[in-house]
Amino acid sequence: MPPQRSTGTESEAEQPRYAGQYLLETRLGSGGMGIVHLARSASGLRLAVKVVHAEFSQVPEFRGRFRQEVAAARRVSGAFTAPVVDADPEAERPWMATLFIPGPTLAEHVKRNGAMSTDRLRHLMAGLAEALRDIHRAGVVHRDLKPSNVLLAEDGPKVIDFGISRPSDSELRTETGKLIGTPPFMAPEQFSRPRHVGPAADVFALGSVIVHAATGSGPFDSDSPYLVAYQVVHDEPDLTGVPEELLDLVARCLAKEPEDRPTPDELMAALRSVSASYETRTFIPEQRTSGEGPVPPERKPRPRPERPEGAEDRTHVAARKRGGRRRRLPALVAAAGLAVVAGAVGVFGLPGGSQSPAAEHHTTPPSGSAFRPWNLDLKVSGSRSAGQPRCAYTPKALLCVRPGVLAAAVDPDDGKVLWSRSDPGDASTFSTPAPVLSGGLLLVGSENGLRLTALDPATGATRWSRDVSRYSGGFVPVAGVVLLTGSDSRVTALDAATGKEKWRHAIPGMTMPQLRTYGDGVAYAVAAPAVTETRVAAVDPRTGAVKWQRRVEGRLDLVAARDGSAWFTTVTVDLYADAVLRYDVATRTLHRTALRIPQAQAQTVLRGDTAYLLGSEGSLVAVDTRTSKQLWRVETSVTKASAPVVSGHRLYLSAVDGRLIAVDTDKGVLLGQTKARLGDRRGSLVGALPAPLPAGGRIFATSPGGTLFAVDGRDPSDW
Repeated sequence: MPPQRSTGTESEAEQPRYAGQYLLETRLGSGGMGIVHLARSASGLRLAVKVVHAEFSQVPEFRGRFRQEVAAARRVSGAFTAPVVDADPEAERPWMATLFIPGPTLAEHVKRNGAMSTDRLRHLMAGLAEALRDIHRAGVVHRDLKPSNVLLAEDGPKVIDFGISRPSDSELRTETGKLIGTPPFMAPEQFSRPRHVGPAADVFALGSVIVHAATGSGPFDSDSPYLVAYQVVHDEPDLTGVPEELLDLVARCLAKEPEDRPTPDELMAALRSVSASYETRTFIPEQRTSGEGPVPPERKPRPRPERPEGAEDRTHVAARKRGGRRRRLPALVAAAGLAVVAGAVGVFGLPGGSQSPAAEHHTTPPSGSAFRPWNLDLKVSGSRSAGQPRCAYTPKALLCVRPGVLAAAVDPDDGKVLWSRSDPGDASTFSTPAPVLSGGLLLVGSENGLRLTALDPATGATRWSRDVSRYSGGFVPVAGVVLLTGSDSRVTALDAATGKEKWRHAIPGMTMPQLRTYGDGVAYAVAAPAVTETRVAAVDPRTGAVKWQRRVEGRLDLVAARDGSAWFTTVTVDLYADAVLRYDVATRTLHRTALRIPQAQAQTVLRGDTAYLLGSEGSLVAVDTRTSKQLWRVETSVTKASAPVVSGHRLYLSAVDGRLIAVDTDKGVLLGQTKARLGDRRGSLVGALPAPLPAGGRIFATSPGGTLFAVDGRDPSDW
């Protein structure tokens, strides 16, 4: 019998027959991001396989979000979720297979059967509290707990759907400054302080879910998502119909302030004390089927009682004890900048992201008070420029390159172009090596990286140029020389001022070494990492002499070196960083700082003894490598970002949509962000993102749309 097909957002011809090795038998449901199919493994195990819609599968932002969902689902796989069996987020049509859980969603059950009994509500609340406890222990905040994301299995509720929201178009991303969730089940801070959403937001959602299960309606109801948002932030919840013994506990979950809500462990303890009859009774729901099935007539929503001015019933008193004061609706709409679709999961944009607290530490202010932020589309007349600029800073000029632009000098005060030269190579949209100043000259890669050219930084005139097509890995300037690695594994050193060769030889014991420098006048060569060991050598760039060479056990990535120490991250086979190692070269001793939660494809920057690791899924972690303590962790939710840069007491990074983001390095608090700058690059592929450039009291950054811009570094909340 051929697989059943259902109509949806894709035509039948576009729907895949297989996801990896799994035959897709029946469609279970469809969402904004993909379709969920029933499938079977080779051994007959029933699976629920989510396949991303074809229209989204080639959009980098959505692939990034799907990778985030797969990683989160794998991390929390356990007794209270649908365990991940297999996944391929890099497939032509990304997919994820989880164990099929027979049973309806809570939304389906309430729609078909009405409100739950008190015993079943208590069992549901306990099961969801246990689920959130395990999810939060894994370092994940669900952010979209709602009745349709709760499956009612025979052994208790299961929480599903991690990391993918239901956008109305392909331009929405799960990133900093976006409100993520379904309005009736979102916590107040998801509207008013979206950068500070933590585990307590899931507890608020749990309270809303229980109200829905008890009454058929949420604690905040309106046909308008704007009004729902206002009610969530400012109004007391309507708890009419919630059983008396659960009333106070539900009201505590719905407290306006996150710190006033109970933790999942506290919820479970409170539920045990609520009733002596508390037990893990099995709830046996109706079985899920592939079809919609008959839908009974829609139930009438419970009426909200009319109350004279000043009158209160007990349920509202219970909620108001922890509620916030009422404010006017326009204040919320102006603060949140909502753009929502009623009934759908939304990702909503904030205008400029100016709601974070101001920083207590500032970078050096600009020398002149007349500085104004500026934007520049860096192009050369007649060129086919595309992609992001990359720049080096001097007080007199920003010296920048871009595909199609060999080099340009830009006034850092006002963004005016002082001089520019075109590149005869192809104006590719992908990465151009960043320019560097060495030997008094500006070194740039030209003609698709086949030549290395040295320019006068004042005029742009060529001083020397060399064919570097036989070298790989780019060029590394250090201490007045330029180092290049050849295909024969030999390292060549050129005088940065003249382009003449100074020395050329192999580094003993190393094949195709990667060369790096960390500002201490030493070149560090790292052999291609093996599973069991990593080789590192310190090289004098002037002579090529090896100062020291070490073998360090484990698959490591060198992230910093200075003053006789080197710092590494330990990297698993699936590219997760799970620890930071501080290596003392003289004593050959290692000091290990384990990460509580591994960071996927981490980019690391070091300031003093503190390492900051930014994962590809958006987590930013600070650890003290001397005390082995994790200082803080913040979820930026930026699924693709530049390498982080630290200046003073702030860390900066750029997002894939061109936003510049600032973080307080002392507290781990997001301070502010600029607006998005995608230009005409919406939906197109973006290469490696250039890191921001803090200098002279300003922050210079670039966007995938080709914009070079500068903002005042004193107060990121004003960006």
